[in-house]
Amino acid sequence: MTTKPGLITDSFKVVKKARRDNKREKRPTPPPNIAAEDETLKDNELEKLRQFDLDWRFGPCIGISRLQRWERAQLHGLNPPEEIRDLLLHTHNDPEHNLSLWSSYAL
Repeated sequence: MTTKPGLITDSFKVVKKARRDNKREKRPTPPPNIAAEDETLKDNELEKLRQFDLDWRFGPCIGISRLQRWERAQLHGLNPPEEIRDLLLHTHNDPEHNLSLWSSYAL
């Protein structure tokens, strides 16, 4: 006599989960993170400065600061962007803004 194999669910107890009647309350959205906006703004500024470093129309950038390079390009009539100068004057205390992309490499 052969027995018919049972279902796998026959050997396990059925457990039903209780329903939650208390739904989540909607919370007001938090105000935008100002620090994240500042980081995004700083990243955009640094990207503009990197593009200035990579633009060879304004001469080499190794061994001098970005502001010195901008002033040298202006002196030679190469018309560097005024936006870069304003940005450099605004952030003159930050070495990340002052030093060129290649400053960490040895000459």
